[in-house]
Amino acid sequence: MTIAAALAERIASVCYAALPHEAVHWARVAIIDTVGCTLAGAGEPCARIVARVTASGGPCLIFGTEQRVAALDAALINGTASHALDFDDCSDTLGGHPSAPILPALFALAETRAVDGRAFIAAYVAGWETETRIARGVNFHHYEKGWHPTATLGVFGSTAACCHLLGLAPEVTATALGLAASFASGVKANFGTMTKPLHVGHCSRNGMLAALLAADGFTANAGALEHRQGFLHVFNGEGNFDAAPILGEWGRPWDIVRPGVAIKQYPCCGSTHPAVDAMLSLVREHGLTPGMVERVDSWTHPRRLAHTNRSDPQSELDAKFSVQYCLARALLDRRVSLEHFEGDSFRDPAIRVLLPRIHAAPHPEMSMASTEHFGAEVRVTLTDGRVLAAKVARPLGRGPENPLPMELLEAKFFNCATRALPMESAERLLATLRGVDAVADMRGVTDAMVPAAALAAD
Repeated sequence: MTIAAALAERIASVCYAALPHEAVHWARVAIIDTVGCTLAGAGEPCARIVARVTASGGPCLIFGTEQRVAALDAALINGTASHALDFDDCSDTLGGHPSAPILPALFALAETRAVDGRAFIAAYVAGWETETRIARGVNFHHYEKGWHPTATLGVFGSTAACCHLLGLAPEVTATALGLAASFASGVKANFGTMTKPLHVGHCSRNGMLAALLAADGFTANAGALEHRQGFLHVFNGEGNFDAAPILGEWGRPWDIVRPGVAIKQYPCCGSTHPAVDAMLSLVREHGLTPGMVERVDSWTHPRRLAHTNRSDPQSELDAKFSVQYCLARALLDRRVSLEHFEGDSFRDPAIRVLLPRIHAAPHPEMSMASTEHFGAEVRVTLTDGRVLAAKVARPLGRGPENPLPMELLEAKFFNCATRALPMESAERLLATLRGVDAVADMRGVTDAMVPAAALAAD
């Protein structure tokens, strides 16, 4: 049996009634977070450009607007928006962002047919499990080689979720996964540009496309994962993957439960977050101000530093991947928030004065062989000669052992959602999402994302 065929059987077996309470809980959390991030990202230039270039009429909502487009276009546009701010959730296993590739496709597909909240959650969990199971077979070589796992692996999650929602037979789902192997793409060289969120829109759309094509009789090689010229060999290379973990221990436990979903506190690359947590702890404990600081030394895992060592960011997107910029913001503003990555914020003279004082290096005690690569250490040398230090093993929100408190999750949701919706609409939407598994028709959820002014005009 091919890997895709074996995965397809597991995907088809996912049933809401059999999911543990914890899996449903974390699915709700991730859906709330992703919807908020997508609404906030809907107004970003990358999402608007994609909408202008691709949108055609149809039944599916562009989040935060009154415009409706074809399902594939909605997955592309909303998928791009979901990752536009780099504020969406993360997965230790995936080495990327697990929900953004899946949920925009599911929401769009659910607008083309009657789908209740339980079916939606089951499809979502099936997609998450698929992409993270494949990730277990290829990471971290895949990540370090330069692939963007959110996209190259997320396309399998999107495909699996859409196949589950469509109720496709396992043999058809296996074909769709074979198609997804040819749709997989995305290189980390494009981090810090609009192309990174486009990766996510692209794989969300292509996952749905693979499912729809397979459902209509399109053909693909169900052995396209393990074939000598297939995904595993081409993307990772001989000796750099292990197929056994892809199929082993499916749902025991569900990956969304453990290691679980990581919710971001800050709208920037997750690789900067432990250093930001460490800096903010020093700022708050000691009342630090920029004038007190002579030098900052930041040490993060070398795997994480590789794409965040940017001492001179040249755009607001570039700044999201600069640990130096994020630490400067934490010191100057005592927080890191959405407005710090808008317009010309990266040119702020007060920040430009600070950047040369901040030095980033790989942590000498954090091995590339370790799977624990989410820590950081920050040392601040003051102008009076004192040295302050803080070390963080994992940032707040990174997994179920250190979850983001619900009040902070909901505050983040409102901060994001009210960029597209009035507060009253955001409150109603959140109330619905808290109990999304009780929703009778998911089209009611997307209807709640239309700005009130647009509804009044109708």
